[in-house]
Amino acid sequence: MSDQSAEQAIEKVVIIGSGPAGWTAAIYAARANLNPLCIVGVPRQDPAPVLPGGQLMLTTDVENYPGFPDGVTGPEMMQMFQKQAERFGTRVLGADVSRCEFGEHPFTLHLADGKSVRTESVIIATGATANWLGLDNELRLATTGGGVSACAVCDGALPVFRDKPLAVVGGGDTAMEEADYLTKFASTVHIIHRRDTLRASKTMQERVLSAGNVQMHWNKQVVDVLGEEFITGLLLEDTVTGERKTLDVSGLFIAIGHAPATNFLEDSGVVFDDSGYVALPDGGSSRTNIDGVFAAGDVADHVYRQAITAAGMGCRAAIDAERWLAEQGVH
Repeated sequence: MSDQSAEQAIEKVVIIGSGPAGWTAAIYAARANLNPLCIVGVPRQDPAPVLPGGQLMLTTDVENYPGFPDGVTGPEMMQMFQKQAERFGTRVLGADVSRCEFGEHPFTLHLADGKSVRTESVIIATGATANWLGLDNELRLATTGGGVSACAVCDGALPVFRDKPLAVVGGGDTAMEEADYLTKFASTVHIIHRRDTLRASKTMQERVLSAGNVQMHWNKQVVDVLGEEFITGLLLEDTVTGERKTLDVSGLFIAIGHAPATNFLEDSGVVFDDSGYVALPDGGSSRTNIDGVFAAGDVADHVYRQAITAAGMGCRAAIDAERWLAEQGVH
């Protein structure tokens, strides 16, 4: 599609995002003859790389997605998703959406390069990015498969982590859930928290701290991640005394929260939940508060954040959009 036609045409459905949710929505929408346009974004550093394809682009081995008995790398999986979507006619536009006008129909999506796209319906599938410590070696090892991850449920059961000392950074419910999961596989789970109390619920604290292979490191922060090809340890600093020490670990899981990619939705009228994720008023569908605007994947899900749940939500959004368009007489 040329730049000129992108400005002049009125699309039936535009999918914003290119992770499991976005590509699955594209596959379903294309097979429904909706001729979808998928706006996939452009690479940027923030502080870890943010790439078209989503969080899986930073994941080396995916072993919990059905259909891949020998596992698959995240980038390979996203390449296959995209190829399948394109096979059925999905068009791909490498651009960032900077602003959305949902007040009038058809909707107008403003791109960062100054161009715009008009569309009858929109599926928001921009995902969420993990919050990182921002250390150079942390980010390097996270992107090269060096044993640093932002998802224990995704990666913690990999053979490379089994029966090894692992570390979790964080003090909220997410960190406790990650640590609890890792207790099944690690020899020791080291929880590193910069304060002397946890923010997590009492129930989660009790469950994790009662495990026989959990060790707390209070008032500590990670100031460096050690290792060349794979993590070998952490340099910890006491937040009270400033004393530093090395902790030997074979895996690091960052659990200090995620941020949904929703900046482009400011002033669009889309309603967010208390955590800042796109709200879905009807829990049984992907409909947002705006007719014709749907959401799928991690941008609307702060609970599961898995590739397979995102893909399922992408399917749901495409079907919801198809039915909504039919109700409007758009085929």
